[in-house]
Amino acid sequence: MSIFIIDDNIERRAQLELLLGFIDFDIYATGGYSGWQELAQETPPDVVIIGECKDTERVINLIQAVKESCGNTTPVLLLSEMRDKSLLVPELAKIIVNVIEVPIKHRQLVHALHLAQVYRESQVGSGGSAPMLFRSLVGHSRAIVQVRKLIEQVADTDANVLILGDSGTGKEVVARNLHYYSSRRDRPFVPVNCGAIPPDLLESELFGHEKGAFTGAISARQGRFELAEGGTLFLDEIGDMPLPMQVKLLRVLQERIYERVGSNRSLKADVRIVAATHRNLEDEIKEGRFREDLYYRLNVFPIEMPALRERSEDIGLLIKELITRMEHEQRGSVRLTPAAVTALTHYPWPGNVRELSNLMERLIIMFPYGVVDVRDLPEKFRGHVDDADEAYGGEPSGEYSLPMDGDVANAVRLPREGLDLKEHLNQLEFSLIKQALDEADGIVAHAAKRLAMRRTTLVEKMRKFGLTRQEHVSGI
Repeated sequence: MSIFIIDDNIERRAQLELLLGFIDFDIYATGGYSGWQELAQETPPDVVIIGECKDTERVINLIQAVKESCGNTTPVLLLSEMRDKSLLVPELAKIIVNVIEVPIKHRQLVHALHLAQVYRESQVGSGGSAPMLFRSLVGHSRAIVQVRKLIEQVADTDANVLILGDSGTGKEVVARNLHYYSSRRDRPFVPVNCGAIPPDLLESELFGHEKGAFTGAISARQGRFELAEGGTLFLDEIGDMPLPMQVKLLRVLQERIYERVGSNRSLKADVRIVAATHRNLEDEIKEGRFREDLYYRLNVFPIEMPALRERSEDIGLLIKELITRMEHEQRGSVRLTPAAVTALTHYPWPGNVRELSNLMERLIIMFPYGVVDVRDLPEKFRGHVDDADEAYGGEPSGEYSLPMDGDVANAVRLPREGLDLKEHLNQLEFSLIKQALDEADGIVAHAAKRLAMRRTTLVEKMRKFGLTRQEHVSGI
């Protein structure tokens, strides 16, 4: 994120630059209310922070000029001795996102920057292209990359797909993506939960019925196979389907015809079948609860969704995707500090992505458009970080703290003879950047992603440490 600081107060500007430097933003500061336009043309800012002065009209004119030059979507924050934005002149309060109270406090600064990010994303996103469909399939873990590859391979075929995985991992999301990326995408996608429908009604639900076929059938009704004609039928929790219905489903898969309940007229089934279950069907076959022949008919192309605990490195991206989706649905927004995200990566997630989604919705209700720190999380999600704080016997570790085990804590203890902290941090930064570049085969964009920084920031740091482009030539 690039941040412009426009402030005549040299001391205040220096303090703000120092704090933002620790958070690792790209900072551009100017000491006057003029001269920033040239800088804005070269590097458009993501956020502009303006120092308040006694001349309110001058500040208003400056903010309006910033909006004209950088765009109305650019959030503006105001440095002021008044923390409450409503206490400002109304004309000024309307055109800024938030106030950073002077003297500047780290927590409040982070909160204001998160509000600015929410504002910018909501303004940019209001033009409204729908977010990508993958949802819980976002991530860089090996397991989820493999799932996306399998979807790409099988989506545009008519092969039956069996999706396996624990409850809440996103099996229906896989099914919807298989449909979306197939040639059937313009036809219906019809889901049916085989475990949620009583056994005596499941046949009617799937195949439909004629008027008078049974007590209560007061009119003819289409079944899910008819509704899905030409499209995709998603049979969720197929492992819970009763054995008599398994026989009838097998016939449809083999012959591609079926009859409504109470009818002897055969209907053709041009439907792509995608099934899913959290059960181990091979064990179910051994126990006599699932037909082996049906299993082989469904299991043409298996896709296994990993549990969230097996892809904890994806949790940060999943959180961002879930929040973006809730913002798109106008259900509110929230932001999590790095310490809160770190705590969530140590939680085992028995409910998988569904549990994570529920937590994000809960946090949006509890902290609307706010910033959630590790201490704000429900107790069961923050236990690991609490233990880390107690190990240090001191204060809460704040927004950018990381839980440490004993080995890491010992590794960073201050030597008795002391050390040059700046030199030590430079060496550590150099080592990690070089390692990231080596692991990314010299591709700067990939290395920047591993280090969670902007590509331009990484290029600047490479120049700082003398890591030339020639040393890592591929993909720069």
